[in-house]
Amino acid sequence: MTIRKTPLRCDVMADEISHIGVIGSGLMGSGITEVCARAGLDVVVVEADPGAAERGRERLEDSLETAARRGKITAEEADNALARVRYATDFGELADRDLVVEAITEDATAKVEVFRILDKVVASEHAILASNTSSIPIMKLATVTRRPEQVLGLHFFNPVPRMRLVELVTSLMTSDPVVDQATAFVTGPLQKRVIRSQDRAGFVVNSLLIPYLLSAVRMLESGFATRDDIDAGMVEGCGHPMGPLALSDLIGLDTMQAVAESLYEEFKEPLYAAPPLLSRMVEAGLMGRKSGRGFYEYGRPAGQVGS
Repeated sequence: MTIRKTPLRCDVMADEISHIGVIGSGLMGSGITEVCARAGLDVVVVEADPGAAERGRERLEDSLETAARRGKITAEEADNALARVRYATDFGELADRDLVVEAITEDATAKVEVFRILDKVVASEHAILASNTSSIPIMKLATVTRRPEQVLGLHFFNPVPRMRLVELVTSLMTSDPVVDQATAFVTGPLQKRVIRSQDRAGFVVNSLLIPYLLSAVRMLESGFATRDDIDAGMVEGCGHPMGPLALSDLIGLDTMQAVAESLYEEFKEPLYAAPPLLSRMVEAGLMGRKSGRGFYEYGRPAGQVGS
C-alpha cells in the first residue's frame, strides 16, 4: 500500500455518510463493501497490492452474481452495485471518505498502523474511523490518531450480506454524536440491527461464543465425542442452525484463535485459552472454509458467501 498525505479539512457535514472506505477485501471486507454498494453508497476499497485488489473484486462479483441468481437482487442491481466500487492500493484514495472501515487480519500491530495512516490521509475532521475487529480494544486504535473521539468499532458478522447484526463498540473517548451518526448509518442505509458494547475484549457476542466453541474443540481433542456427534448434539438437541465445529470453520480458525488469545490476555481465565488442537490446526494452515479444510473438508478455499 502507498500513502499520500492530505491535510485535514472540514467541509463535509457531520451527518452525511455517502462515501465509504474499506481497508481489506477478504471475506469480511468484501461483505462490508457489498452491503454498502447495494445500499447505493460510493465505496473505495484499499488493498495491499494489485493482485489482492483483483481477488477482492472477483470475490465481490461472485457474491453479487450469486445474490442475483438466487433472486435476492436483480442483475441490474448487481451491476449497479459493482459499478459503485473502486479498488486502489493507495491510502490517499480515501481522502474524501466520510466513513472508513478497517477490515484486515485480526492483528493489533497491523491495525494500529492502519489507523496511524488513516489519521494522516482522511481529510474531513468529521469522518468516522471504524474497525471491524472482533476483539481488539478500540482505545488502542483510537489513541494513535489525533481524533480519538471519531474512532469506534463496527463489528459485522460473516456472511455480512446475510447477517443483520452489527456490534457498535465505543471507547472512553468516542463522542456521543459519532455514536448517533454511526448508529443511524448502520440501521438506516445498511438496514442492520445495532447492539452496543463496552470496549472490552470480545465485546458481547464473542465473549459468549468463543468459550462455547473452545469447549467443543476440547471435547473433540480429548476424545470425549466425535466431531459429528458434537455438532449433531447442538443442532438436534439445542436447535442451533450449525454445530460448534462447523461454525468454527465458518468463522475461520485463525480468527477464532486470535479472539481467544485477546480474551485470555485481558481476563486470564482458562476458558479463554486456545486448546493445543486449535493452535496446531492454525499452524498447519487448516483455517476452515476459507482454506478449504478445517474440522471439515470443503474441497477448495471458500469465497464470499452470496446472499
